[in-house]
Amino acid sequence: MTQPAVNAVPGSVTAAPLTGLRVLDLATLFAGPLAATMLGDFGAEVVKVEHPSRPDPSRGHGPSKDGIGLWWKILGRNKRTITLDLSKPAGRTTLLRLVSTADVVIENFRPGTLEKWDLGWDELSAVNPRLVLTRVTGFGQFGPYARRPGFGTLAEAMSGFAAMTGEPDAPPTLPPFGLADSIAALATSYAVMTALAARERTGEGQVVDMAIIEPILTVLGPQPTWYDQLGHVQPRTGNRSQNNAPRNTYRTADGTWVAVSTSAQSVAERVMRLVGRPELIDEPWFASGADRARHADVLDAAVGDWIARHGRADVLAAFEKAEAAVAPIQDVRDVMTDPQYQALDTVTTVDDPELGPLRMQNVLFRLSATPGAIRWAGRPHGADTEEVLTELGLTPADVKELREEGVV
Repeated sequence: MTQPAVNAVPGSVTAAPLTGLRVLDLATLFAGPLAATMLGDFGAEVVKVEHPSRPDPSRGHGPSKDGIGLWWKILGRNKRTITLDLSKPAGRTTLLRLVSTADVVIENFRPGTLEKWDLGWDELSAVNPRLVLTRVTGFGQFGPYARRPGFGTLAEAMSGFAAMTGEPDAPPTLPPFGLADSIAALATSYAVMTALAARERTGEGQVVDMAIIEPILTVLGPQPTWYDQLGHVQPRTGNRSQNNAPRNTYRTADGTWVAVSTSAQSVAERVMRLVGRPELIDEPWFASGADRARHADVLDAAVGDWIARHGRADVLAAFEKAEAAVAPIQDVRDVMTDPQYQALDTVTTVDDPELGPLRMQNVLFRLSATPGAIRWAGRPHGADTEEVLTELGLTPADVKELREEGVV
């Protein structure tokens, strides 16, 4: 590839930790592709395989500039892009050749689709016994819902997330972004690495079955156990918590907002002293988070009244001096200039041939010895088809024939 390397840790000469790993990304919208992005960020060679005439729909999701989808620039970063119609015999043959060179395949077709094309686990593992086939679907590979179309929104609804999100007297609330998909992507990248670690011991690949409805249920905490043991169903509490108080958002004198959390008893006591209500600390109910939560009206009034008399900068400074937990409620404009995010380079700049300098989220975490990097932003549809297929041993005439047949 001739794309410039960017965002590497200064002075680092060590190869990224996943260098040498080859991933075929056959998935779309959004969990599977994002998992592949995360692997690519740390050195894996990711080959994005898209249909010749129906590219990944994420290329058209959300705002675009000069007709170029901006979401794709993030989701497609560090990926080489090729086109291939897997439903055609020549497409199947070509994919099998690619699979023989790969370590991981990530796909999110409905269960049975790959099998319909004679590209199921039996066929893929026959050409590459070390392959990790990662199957990301809404509901998993079996069960009564397996063949239903599934999206992250359905997982947010089914898992209990929407039921417990929102104000008590308001409807259940869905997130305005791909929460379940993103959580599933994190889980999928972890699952891939776990399967690859097992391969180091056994020498054999295996199938990863990732259902998007499951990881979000894990991050919701002990809901099933609470219900199993106590019959407890967590209600909607808005910004409040049943486990501690004060915990809420509060409006400042200059019309902005801050969030306060008091999960630790010592922090709750510091907040009460800060806002001039130390007598509340001596109340018998103040000694536990759950009891404080039952008196949230009193505590919210104490904290809210004090914050309402001060500007945001003064509130943040006072809380910091008191070693109490507070954060400004920020939108993306604030995020872009936040000094902590700037120090971490959380939103970094990538040079893109199509759009020029491009700001986007950096790699997910920092490694001191083998860091990840954004080597390039999302590439045009099929930009690397000829190069990748030529590396497989196809001649220019072979590629031309596949184009004429509509396979690539």
